[in-house]
Amino acid sequence: MTFEDLKLISVLTKTVRQLGYEEPTPIQSLAIPDILAGRDVLGLAQTGTGKTAAFSLPILQQIHTAPQAKGKKKVHTLVLTPTRELANQVYKSFAEYGTRTQVQQVVLYGGVGYGPQIDKLKRGVDVVVATPGRLMDMMKQRHIDLSAVQTFVLDEADRMLDMGFIDDIRLVVRALPKQRQTLLFSATMPMKIRHLANSIMEDPVEVSVTPSATTVDAIEQQVYFVERGDKPGLLMHLLEDEATSRVLVFVNTRHSAESLVKRLSRQKITADDIHGNKSQKVRERTLKKFLKGAVRVLVATDVAARGLDFEDITHVVNYDVPEDVENYVHRIGRTGRAGASGIALSFCAIEERPIWAQIERLIRKNPVIVEDHPFPSPLRAPTPTDVERSTTNSEPTTLGTDRSSWGKPITKPTGWSSKVRRPGRKRR
Repeated sequence: MTFEDLKLISVLTKTVRQLGYEEPTPIQSLAIPDILAGRDVLGLAQTGTGKTAAFSLPILQQIHTAPQAKGKKKVHTLVLTPTRELANQVYKSFAEYGTRTQVQQVVLYGGVGYGPQIDKLKRGVDVVVATPGRLMDMMKQRHIDLSAVQTFVLDEADRMLDMGFIDDIRLVVRALPKQRQTLLFSATMPMKIRHLANSIMEDPVEVSVTPSATTVDAIEQQVYFVERGDKPGLLMHLLEDEATSRVLVFVNTRHSAESLVKRLSRQKITADDIHGNKSQKVRERTLKKFLKGAVRVLVATDVAARGLDFEDITHVVNYDVPEDVENYVHRIGRTGRAGASGIALSFCAIEERPIWAQIERLIRKNPVIVEDHPFPSPLRAPTPTDVERSTTNSEPTTLGTDRSSWGKPITKPTGWSSKVRRPGRKRR
């Protein structure tokens, strides 16, 4: 299938080809025709599948081909996203794909001044991409009029609900016209997303390219069972490999991010951190350094688990196992983008093993267990039987909280190799 087969106009097909895209991705092939037809669409697509283009391209076509009213532009499309990074990514996609159109867009998020955003709104725009907090501020101050919105997009809906934005979403929906097109995209489809879709959508078409909470096959997943105090040493050891040239490391707290960057810097490893407490300007400056290669290791909290579209990330490291198991899918999705390969490494301490068992149940996979490394846990790695037993329970597993459930202590080897053991393979 080609972009022409999807009935996209030439100004858009020329642009996407110029940007290097030859064929639409599965989510684009499924979603674009229904969006062009004006249907509400409920889309399930994991990160890195081309989801943003799946809704931005048909929206650009709808605006470009509609009769142009005289006077100041009114907001045709509102895209709501959970984070500043994702808002920026969506905004840039509209700008890139719409270079041959007259469509005007603005991005609204906190951490920066109101002035430039308000000025753009006063001049008139077709597309508004926003985070809930800044959008609510603009609505309260009457700087934005949503009465003419024809298309409402809720992107990364599951993350939006996880971050507690459900009340803001409902307030925004009340400000929109009842007659509109609604597009809801999510990487996972829990029941709360179904309930939300039923309340704001009209007979939606459901499109899905992957089962809920699956991970990209091109990503090689490995797990290291290591104690918390040995995690810094293990990371330094892995970074001795020159193949780890562009590394994204995830931690659970701001304090951990800042502390780890200091450790890496003392070892002459160029590193920087990004988290929600930093201003938008600082975050953007950090990201530019990482993209240009001036920083080899970017340490991030889950603020970067979605909305950052990097190329050529060689490794994603879960330095901390995510507290929200579904974030594992989004973290490792920062590599292996658009069909490329990638490597995801997870450091799992004894106290994190119950969460790790839940992650394996969620992704329906057993990542490769790396046993031969300088910092093995004093308890043996779990066997497939352990994991299988833990995943048969409907209640959250307590696997790993009892030392005896993980076998006898093992002896720390004097040497190590890069060999890995796949679950179920007998030791020699």
